[in-house]
Amino acid sequence: MLEVQGLASRYGRIPALFEVSLRVEPGELVALVGANGAGKTTLLRTLSGVQPMSGGTVRFSGADIGRESPRQRVMRGMVQVPEGRQVFGALSVEDNLQLGAFARGAATKIDAVWSMFPVLQQKRGEDAGTLSGGQQQMLAIGRALMADPRLLLLDEPSMGLAPRLVAEIFTYIKALKSRGTTILLVDQNARAALSIADRGYVMETGRIVAEGRAADLLRDAQVRQAYLGL
Repeated sequence: MLEVQGLASRYGRIPALFEVSLRVEPGELVALVGANGAGKTTLLRTLSGVQPMSGGTVRFSGADIGRESPRQRVMRGMVQVPEGRQVFGALSVEDNLQLGAFARGAATKIDAVWSMFPVLQQKRGEDAGTLSGGQQQMLAIGRALMADPRLLLLDEPSMGLAPRLVAEIFTYIKALKSRGTTILLVDQNARAALSIADRGYVMETGRIVAEGRAADLLRDAQVRQAYLGL
């Protein structure tokens, strides 16, 4: 579904990504892990078209999308849940969700979001800014689901959440995978991300330095010491 070859990006004159290559097959959950500042968020932003690429190719379902706008990529079904959630705090929960269906999707999908996140339905008329961090993360994921994603890019969904809420968010991510959603997951909790993934990539200073089956990466001594604290 997603094939990236030799992807490069820079902030002004400063290189940020170096010859990044990866792939995500339909129905897979692929984890991208690495230390803070490794370039993981930059990579997702580049894939979604928010950050310009300076080299390489990005193909989605066989089409070269390297020059397409973020909106065009959403229309194709590549939808990102951004780092920090970025909900519209002054708008209601329901309005935030409806905005997710603006470019692609259908307002009728809101019933599926209510079913997955019943707490959001209970708070549908409340301002999104009044929600807890975990509820805002649910809202950010629900907003992306309103666009009927073919590929969901999840950027740090557990950031800033208490351990109990982290476990809850990962349960939702596993449920999405079980429903057939294709996911590229970035998360600071490398162990949790790899534990639910099919395959994984390890990123360091803008480069992919290791890849393989998620279970193999979890057992890899170098990965465990560098990124899992073991």
